[in-house]
Amino acid sequence: MSRTLLAALAPRFATPSGGTPLTPAQIRTDLLSGLTVALALVPEAVAFAFVAGVHPLVGLYAAFLVGLITAVIGGRPGMISGATGALAVVMVALVAQHGVEYLFATVVLMGLLQITAGVLRWGKYIRMVPHPVMLGFVNGLAIVIFLAQLTQFKTAEGNWMPGNQMVVMLGLVALTMGIIYLMPRLTKVIPAPLAGIGIVAALVIGLGIDVPRVGDLASIEGGLPQFHIPMVPLNLETFQIILPYALILAAIGLIESLLTLNLVGEMTGQRGGASQECVAQGVANTVTGFFGGMGGCAMIGQSMINVKSGGRTRIAGIAAALFLLAFIVVASPAIEQIPLAALVGVMFMVVIGTFAWNSLKILRKVPLTDAVVILLVTVVTVLTDLAVAVIVGVIVSALAYAWQNARRIHATTYETPEGAKVYQVQGPLFFGSATGFVEMFDIKNDPGMVVVDFAGSRVADQSALEAIENVAAKYEAAGKRIQLRHLTRDCHALLNKAGHLMVDSDDDPDYAIAANYSVRTGILGGGH
Repeated sequence: MSRTLLAALAPRFATPSGGTPLTPAQIRTDLLSGLTVALALVPEAVAFAFVAGVHPLVGLYAAFLVGLITAVIGGRPGMISGATGALAVVMVALVAQHGVEYLFATVVLMGLLQITAGVLRWGKYIRMVPHPVMLGFVNGLAIVIFLAQLTQFKTAEGNWMPGNQMVVMLGLVALTMGIIYLMPRLTKVIPAPLAGIGIVAALVIGLGIDVPRVGDLASIEGGLPQFHIPMVPLNLETFQIILPYALILAAIGLIESLLTLNLVGEMTGQRGGASQECVAQGVANTVTGFFGGMGGCAMIGQSMINVKSGGRTRIAGIAAALFLLAFIVVASPAIEQIPLAALVGVMFMVVIGTFAWNSLKILRKVPLTDAVVILLVTVVTVLTDLAVAVIVGVIVSALAYAWQNARRIHATTYETPEGAKVYQVQGPLFFGSATGFVEMFDIKNDPGMVVVDFAGSRVADQSALEAIENVAAKYEAAGKRIQLRHLTRDCHALLNKAGHLMVDSDDDPDYAIAANYSVRTGILGGGH
């Protein structure tokens, strides 16, 4: 009976590629991994709630609901979502100015926007993010995670711990890291992070060592999340208040989630799922807004804990969310006794495993532009936020690519027996190379007939059309004729759609012979 049930559930909870069979051993691994993730989620959710200026339970409920829903319907089994610092830093201004009820309304609208992005399949555009940006994103997030843990070494007044307490804290952190490092060499039955947390917690509680514990952050005791309609006026003014925040939160949430999805996919050999993840994040945030949560997105730190602990199926994420709920409802006294040093040690190991150390080695080997993008995205992620860093990285990479292609355009020339001069254009013709294209022609000294051969080029955009017309107008003013030759089908269609060309001869479908076109000037106006 149990085997039949397991076989029936396997397709739903296994990875999309089917590379991870749902066996009893995998279920045990996923459950233990989920427990490890849930323990690490507690201080993170509480800390991010404090950052946003809301009650700790608002962060914990978000971690539970977002984590559960995305685990069930998300695009990448094994990925963990919850309340995150990237979103919390945006929320704090809204909460301070308008109150927590406006935050709940904003989270609902944020979710609806993310659902829309998923339905429109905008998630696929994450593939436009270059690899140097991904490396910068990973390195920046690793540094952010590291810096976030440093607050655990400070007192409530914001000062560093006294010397003796600091030494004990650092010693326990080092012990946790050592256990996590050595445990896989002894056994893989228990995830190494869970073993580290358990051993250090037993040591601290058994010996009565005086170090900060989870309960010192805040009480995590609470009941089940209750359905709650945000208490805000339903009018245009409210919409104008929450829309800008919702747009920013939706963008940051999707960018972080989709980049984490790619990263987890690289580690687990999974592909696709971007648009599905957008919908899952949207549904999760919409529901969370109606249950008193602060919203969330994918968490790279917890996702790394899960993946490296062996979590591969949806069971791991579901277990993490349910364990977290159990902590809140029934097990808060026990969880509040866990030393923060153990959880900091786990997160420090996540930092070491997340940072792309090989990126430091390749900085001198990759093109200068790529090296600059890696460093730029890393720094901007640390100083501002992920969304800004990724956008900056993509823009810089795109501009560098455009500049490099703009420099490629050139032409070789020869004269035909009939006395016509042929320009054989090499390189793409687009906005970046349009000026260079115009400057290639010697209009004053050219003969009465000029042929521009695009066999080695491609007409890409309106700037290219403008450049062609500009050259044609100059030859026309000089009393000379110009023809285009060997346009590819898409270039031909682009020019023809603009009404820019008059076809003199039939276009050979296979381009076995030259097809010549005369240019009609004045279509694009030539103005600015």
